[in-house]
Amino acid sequence: MRELDIGQVSRRAGLPVSTLRFYEEKGLITPVGRRGLRRQFHADVLERLAFIALGRTAGFTLDEIALMFAPDGRPRIDRQKLTTKADELDRKILELTAMRDGLRHAAACPARSHMECPNFRRMLRAAASGATGARTTAPSRRLPTPPAIHNTRRTRSR
Repeated sequence: MRELDIGQVSRRAGLPVSTLRFYEEKGLITPVGRRGLRRQFHADVLERLAFIALGRTAGFTLDEIALMFAPDGRPRIDRQKLTTKADELDRKILELTAMRDGLRHAAACPARSHMECPNFRRMLRAAASGATGARTTAPSRRLPTPPAIHNTRRTRSR
C-alpha cells in the first residue's frame, strides 16, 4: 500500500498537521514510520480520518470514536451507541425546532411589546422552568435567561 507523509495527509484530509499529531497522541491514527523527520502513514489513514470526521459531526467525542476501533484498527461500532446518539440528536432537533419557531414568531409578532405576546410569555415560562435546557442551576429570583446555545467546539480535539 502507498505511504503518504504527514504533509500529504494534512493536505488531502484538510486538517492541520497539529491535528494529525494530536490524533496520533490520542491513539486514533498511527504512523507506519518516518522518512527523515516526517511521519509516514498508509494511504488508508485518509479513510480513518473521514471516519473520525463523521463521528465528530455526529457529536461523538474523540474518546468515544477511539472505542469504535478494534485493536487491529478496523471499525467496531456499537449499534446501540449509534441508536442512543440518534435519539440525542432527535431531542436536540426538537428543542432547536421549537426555539427557531419561537424566534420567528417573536420577530414577526404583531404585539406592541414582546411581554404582551402570549407565545413569548410561554417561551419565558419554559426557559424559567428549564424546559428549554437553558437552566443548569437552581432557580433564582433573576429574570429567566434565554436558552443557551451550547458551544460544540472542544479544546484540543480538533
